[in-house]
Amino acid sequence: MTTVTVYCGSLRTVPDSYLKLAADVGTHIAARGWGLTWGGGRTSMMGEVARGAREGGARTTGVIPRSLVDREVADSDADELLVVETMRDRKALMEAHGDAFLALPGGIGTCEELFEVWTARVLAMHAKPVVLLDVDGHYRGLLEWLTELHGRGFVSRAALDLLVVTDDVEAALDACAG
Repeated sequence: MTTVTVYCGSLRTVPDSYLKLAADVGTHIAARGWGLTWGGGRTSMMGEVARGAREGGARTTGVIPRSLVDREVADSDADELLVVETMRDRKALMEAHGDAFLALPGGIGTCEELFEVWTARVLAMHAKPVVLLDVDGHYRGLLEWLTELHGRGFVSRAALDLLVVTDDVEAALDACAG
């Protein structure tokens, strides 16, 4: 079974459209018969992607640092909830449990997770798909900056090509399938 590791926002202040997007992604993951690995919280987008996946019958594995159990409200409904000591432990387990990585809209934590798995892909440390679901131009500025970095010689075309960018949920999941 394919398991998608999803990175997304955890703050309660995100617009409702992003909460709906996260729920839709979870629903679509389940509809494909896949599993979900995510940050283990039940708030905001994290909670919605997990709820959507679970309601569709997907197996969910949450990974959360002990220090965030209360802050992100650990999702005790997960099929498996792994409580770890550090953010580094969290990211390592999320990477190990996923067959593909999908970043939804998010903030600096989501960007950090995306950059880490994308860099590892560029360095051939894994061969798993890395996908960015860029709805509403959420990542437009970041993508423009990356293109600028390429123009300045800091990012190769090959590296840019290893990041699949789409604004469509189905296309994002198709890319996760490899």
